[in-house]
Amino acid sequence: MFFRKIKILILAFLCINVLKAQNLQGKLQDKNQKPIVGASLFWLGTTIGTISNENGDFSLSYSKESNRLVITAVGYVSDTIVVNENKFITINLSEDSQAIQAVEVRASSSFKDKETVQMSEFLSRKELTKAACCNLSESFETNASIDVSYQDAVTGTKQIKMLGLDGTYTLITTENLPFLRGLATTYGLNFIPGTWINSIDISKGAGSAVNGYESMTGQINVELLKPEMEEKILLNAYLNHFGRVESNWASRHKFNEKWSANLLAHTSTLQNKVDNNQDGFVDIPLYTQYNTMLRFKRSSEKMMNQFGFKFIHDNRRAGQISFFENPTNPLTYGTATATQRAEFFAKNALLYPKKPYQGLGLATSAIWHQQDGFLGQNTYKGLQQSLYNNLIYQNILANTQHTYKVGLSHVLDSYQERFRDSTYRRTENVWGIFGEYTYAGKKVNMVFGNRLDKHNLFGWIYTPRLHSKYNFDDNTILRFSVGRGFRVPNPIAENWGFLVNNRRIIVDEIIRPEISWNYGISLQKEFPLFGKKATFTTDLFRTDFQNQLIVDMDRDATELHFTNLQGKSFANSFQAELQMNPLAGLETKIAYKLYDVKTTLADKLQERPFVSRHRFFVNASYETRRSGLQFDATLKWNGRQRLPVSHNPLEVNQTQYSPAFATLNAQISKKFSQKFDAYIGGENITNIRQMNPIVSADNPQSIHFDASMIWGPIVGVMVYSGVRVKF
Repeated sequence: MFFRKIKILILAFLCINVLKAQNLQGKLQDKNQKPIVGASLFWLGTTIGTISNENGDFSLSYSKESNRLVITAVGYVSDTIVVNENKFITINLSEDSQAIQAVEVRASSSFKDKETVQMSEFLSRKELTKAACCNLSESFETNASIDVSYQDAVTGTKQIKMLGLDGTYTLITTENLPFLRGLATTYGLNFIPGTWINSIDISKGAGSAVNGYESMTGQINVELLKPEMEEKILLNAYLNHFGRVESNWASRHKFNEKWSANLLAHTSTLQNKVDNNQDGFVDIPLYTQYNTMLRFKRSSEKMMNQFGFKFIHDNRRAGQISFFENPTNPLTYGTATATQRAEFFAKNALLYPKKPYQGLGLATSAIWHQQDGFLGQNTYKGLQQSLYNNLIYQNILANTQHTYKVGLSHVLDSYQERFRDSTYRRTENVWGIFGEYTYAGKKVNMVFGNRLDKHNLFGWIYTPRLHSKYNFDDNTILRFSVGRGFRVPNPIAENWGFLVNNRRIIVDEIIRPEISWNYGISLQKEFPLFGKKATFTTDLFRTDFQNQLIVDMDRDATELHFTNLQGKSFANSFQAELQMNPLAGLETKIAYKLYDVKTTLADKLQERPFVSRHRFFVNASYETRRSGLQFDATLKWNGRQRLPVSHNPLEVNQTQYSPAFATLNAQISKKFSQKFDAYIGGENITNIRQMNPIVSADNPQSIHFDASMIWGPIVGVMVYSGVRVKF
C-alpha cells in the first residue's frame, strides 16, 4: 500500500511537470529582485502573449513561428531575448531613469544574438528604416558584416560580399526557402522590396545542415511581412532626384479564427537618362519592375498551413545615350534584360500542443525564371525551372537539453542558357538525408549536423557541420564553427558584370563543382560603458577552396578565362565591432574589417581583384523622445583594391590599385503620428566618383572597351525622400 501511494505521487509529480513543460515558465524582476507586475510579454511577430502577475510570474505557450520573446513594462527599458530551450527563466529589466509617468518602448534595432550557437545578427524593421532600403541590396547599408557593390559600370548588377567572398558563396533565403541562386543571382538583390521585409538574420560560417549544402560563408535569411503583421495596411512611397520612383503596398486580412492572408505589392521605375561624368553612357540603368506576393495562412492547435504566390516582371536597359535614340544601330553599345519570374511556395507543419519541442514540417517551393537579353551584339537567353522540398522532424532525447532534427530533401534544377555562340544545359536531381543534434547545457552548447546527398551528375556529397558555443558567464561568449560546402556554379548568370567588355571568353575545361571548408572563431562580450550596455564582438574566419570556378582576367588583357582552380584559393576575414548606446536614444556601431583574399590567377597566387584589404565602418542613430525626429548617418571607408590586367595599353604590364575612398550616407526621419512619417536623406554625400569607369567609352567596338573595371561609386550625391503611412 505504501509503495502504491509513492507511485501515485510520482506519477502526479510527472504529470504536473509535463503540463508545465507545455508553456514557458518564468519570473520578471528589477535589479533589486522585486517583481515587475503587469509587464507585457509576447513572441515577436505573433499575437501570442501574456501579462506578469502580482509576483512577477508568467506562463506563456510556445510559438512555432518565433523564439524571440519581447518584454515591455511601463517605467522599464524593454528587452528582447531568444529562448531556445524549455526551462524556467528569470528576466531582469532595468529602470528607465528618465521615465516620468510612462515610457516609450525602444527596442534595439539590431543586435548580436547571445543565445544562438552560430554567430548571428538580427536586423529588425526599425533598423531597415535607418536608410532608404528600397530593396534587399540596400538593406545592408547600416550593417558592417555585409558589403554591397556594383559589378560593372553599365548593367547595374549588384553583388554582396561576406567574409571577403562574393555573395554566391552565401546561402540567401526567404523564410528558409531558396531565393538568390541560379539565374536570380544576376539581379535578384533587386527583387525583394525593403518595405516587404520584416527582419533579416545574418549568420556567419558554414550554415545549418538542415538548409542544404550550398552555404559556404554563411546564411542570410529574410523574413517577410506575414498575415499577422501589426499594420492592417502599410503604404510607402519613394522618390530620388535622379527620377527613380517607387511605391509599395502591404496589407493583411483575417477571414476567421483560422484563416488569414496578406498581400504585398511593389512597382518602381527610372526613365531618366543620367550621365554625370559625360562619357556618353547612362550612369544608372533605366528600368521598370512590377512585383507582387499573395500569401494565405491557416492556423489551428495541431496544424499550421501556409501557401502563396510571387510574380516578378523586370525590364532593364543601359548603355550609350545614342543606343536609346537608335537601338538597332550596330555602332552603338547597349544592354537589355527582361526577367519574368513566378514562384509557388508552401509550408505545412504538424504541431504537438502537449509537446512544444516536437514537430513535423514540409517546406516546398517551385520556381519558373526566364531571363533574356543582350550585351552589345551578344544575345543571352536563360531559363531556370526549380523544385524544392524539405521534410523536417524534430524532437528531444530524454529532455530539452538534447534535441535533434532529421529529414529528407529533394532539389530539382533545370538550366538552359545560351550566350554568344555557346549553349549551357544541365539538369540537377539531388536527393538528400540529414540529421542535426543540439546539446544545450548551462555553459556549453553544440550543434552537430551531417547530410548526405546523391547528385545525379556528381555522385555522393557529404556535408558535415559543427557549431559550438561556450558561456564563460552571462556576458562573455566564445564560439567555434567548421563546415564543408558544395555548390554547382552558373558561370554566365553569376558573372554578368565581368562580360561587359570585348574580351574573348575562353572556357579552358569542363567546370566542376566548387568545394570549400570554412573555419571560424568569435568572441562576444557585453559590458557597461558610460553607464549603458555595450557589446564588443570579434570574429576570425577562413575559407579554403578545394575547387573553385576561377574567372581569370589577369592571364591576358584581351581574354576572359573560365577555369577550375589550379593551385590555392582562400579567404581570411577578421572583424571587430563595438555596439553601444552612450546616451538615451543614441545607438552607435564602430567596426573594422581586414580581408586577406588570395587566388591563383595567371599561374600565380595573388590578391583577388576588387577586394579592399582594410575597411572601416561607423554608424550612428539618434531618436528624440518627444519631437518624433530621428537622425541616422553611416560612414564607410574602403581601402585600395587590386585591379586585374587592364585593357589600357599603357597599363598592361603594371599592377594597378584603386585609391581608397569614403562614402557618407545620412537620413532624417520625422514621425508626425503613429500612422504617418516622412524621411529625407542622401547617399554618397562625400560625392566620391570613379571618374572614368569605362575604358574606351568613346569607342565600344574597340578591343580595349571594358566596363568591368569598377572599384567605386559611379554617380555622385543622390538625394531622396519618402513617406510611410500605416493603418
